[in-house]
Amino acid sequence: MKSLDLRGLVPACVTPFTESGDVDHEALAVHGRWLAGLPGVKGIVCNGHAGEGASMTETERGDVVKTLVDAVEGKQPIITGVISDGSRVAGEEAKRYGEAGAAGVLLYPAHSWLRFGFQPGAAADRYRIVGEISGLPQILFQYPDVTKASYNLSEQLKIAELDSVFAIKNGVRNMRRWDTEVPVLRKEFPDLQILTCHDEYLLHTMFDVDGALVGYGALAPEGMWELLQAGKRRDYPAARAVHDRLLPLTKAVYHRGSHMEGSVALKLGLVQRGVIPNAYVRSPLLPLAPEADDEVAAALAHAGLGKVL
Repeated sequence: MKSLDLRGLVPACVTPFTESGDVDHEALAVHGRWLAGLPGVKGIVCNGHAGEGASMTETERGDVVKTLVDAVEGKQPIITGVISDGSRVAGEEAKRYGEAGAAGVLLYPAHSWLRFGFQPGAAADRYRIVGEISGLPQILFQYPDVTKASYNLSEQLKIAELDSVFAIKNGVRNMRRWDTEVPVLRKEFPDLQILTCHDEYLLHTMFDVDGALVGYGALAPEGMWELLQAGKRRDYPAARAVHDRLLPLTKAVYHRGSHMEGSVALKLGLVQRGVIPNAYVRSPLLPLAPEADDEVAAALAHAGLGKVL
């Protein structure tokens, strides 16, 4: 099965909405074109957590794929999140996104696993089924260690054996597991692309990866690419300098009460940068307190990230 080369920065874009709550496809296209033309970007992920994928219908998610595919004009592959619980249902969903132009799939764990956990081998079976039905290459999505949907090393190795799986988006958020499991994955599957999604722990994880698949990359792609390059050079002083310059922004976006609040703050920042016209979100997300806008603006200024559009 054809793979994708995501060895670089892979921003997870937001989904702009109108005041009435509809997807703002014009703003989405602007967002996608901006990201697609930036140095270091190797692909764009949509319909993920940052993109509020779970708050949209399947039809809306398919339309998001179409809009981005048309907007980037082949410059970057568009990869879509797939969130349906049932594996066959998820496979059919992924197939329809492929027909809309998606080049790959970021497959979420079944939502029920977050509460109840999963049987050994069930995750690998899910990836097998979705790959066979959709015919699309897939990214293994490793959830945080604190959830019951986080795959142990044995399950990760079973998933990585599948021909359709070419990369892992690793968000385990347990550095003990990161430091012990990533080397094993590297040894057993040298071609598996390791992508960090630790938006709030980028400094530690940036030295062990092929790329970064992060919502942060949709707001501060310049800083993320600079940090990733420093990590690839094993240049800790340079990486630390970028990290420290971005730290107020990291705090303003991701060091909040809920990680999902970061999706709201991303939109505030993108408005500040002139990329999208507003920061409307869909329930169950809620707007942030008014002072958040000033916090994000000050943090962007500290990071040297101004208007781009």
